[in-house]
Amino acid sequence: MAEQLWRAVAVFRVAALVYAAALVVANHDHYDRPWLGWLLLAAMAAWTAVMVDAGRRPGGPSRALLVADVAVAAALVLATTAVETSQRIDQGSSTLPAAWAAGAVLACAVAGGWRGGGAAAVVVSAADLVERGAVTAHTFNGVVLLLLAGFVGGYLVDLSLQAERAVAAASRREAAVAERERLAREIHDSVLQVLALVARRGAVAGGELGDLARLAGEQEVALRALVAAPPADPDVHGEVDLRSLLEPLATDMVAVSCPAGAVSLPASVADELAAAVREALANVDRHAGTGARAWVLLEDEGDAVTVTVRDDGSGFEVSRLDEARRGGRLGVAQSIIGRMAGVGGTAVVDSAPDRGTEVELHVRRR
Repeated sequence: MAEQLWRAVAVFRVAALVYAAALVVANHDHYDRPWLGWLLLAAMAAWTAVMVDAGRRPGGPSRALLVADVAVAAALVLATTAVETSQRIDQGSSTLPAAWAAGAVLACAVAGGWRGGGAAAVVVSAADLVERGAVTAHTFNGVVLLLLAGFVGGYLVDLSLQAERAVAAASRREAAVAERERLAREIHDSVLQVLALVARRGAVAGGELGDLARLAGEQEVALRALVAAPPADPDVHGEVDLRSLLEPLATDMVAVSCPAGAVSLPASVADELAAAVREALANVDRHAGTGARAWVLLEDEGDAVTVTVRDDGSGFEVSRLDEARRGGRLGVAQSIIGRMAGVGGTAVVDSAPDRGTEVELHVRRR
């Protein structure tokens, strides 16, 4: 979409340059300084080539080049007083660049939306008023057209780009859903069937096979929840609903509680927060003891988000975390505390023997 808009601006510039050249040819005999008119027309042609080339680059012209574009357009409007006679200016003759000056306004509208286009329109309109020295009907109409091109054109550009991003996001989500459904079918026909079979037969056998059956059943539930959950695809603002990353973690031994409304975070922050929660649950499975249950609570506090992971396991002395860090065992320090610090958040671990463990993950919204 942006490339097409820059091509449209380039076509406008070239067409407006041809129109300005026709005006110079038609009026040069009436100019006070015809040679200056031709010189400025050559400058317009050179600058048009520069901006058309810049519009072909990825991302379009730089901000500095756009500022220079507006300055050149305003300067050429003001230069009309050095080319035209005062009598013709009083009679309402067109400025030397005529419609060509609007090219800078359109370029700023494409690059900066209605704010950029409006600011450029105000600058060029001010130059037009200074060149005329008074507000005439011709000047008023020209100013109104410039302001419409800047503000309304920029607003339409904003809407077009937002629509393009929304369509692209919808396409990505549709592709992700289709791939997830394909994988879900394959997993259902293979892995889930095997886990269900192990869970049934192990439960009948009892003993160690019964424990294995329980674990297989938990993994079956977790896997079913994972393939059934919607993909955590970022929206047009690059944000993800954190609930879509945490709810699939629920199993028979893990309860997940989330607010009813979406809890949006930047995708990179949400991914790291969910990874820290998964690591905390993995620690419950490894260290909390057989039969330990865990609870995950997601809270949206407006300017911040907090996730609490609590278990009823055996617990431990928190001082062991420092001992593990000094001994080179950096599991919690890196996978939970370090991961949260990397996104500007905090992780607090509270535990005691026979009292379970609570991990509080907190991140502020920027």
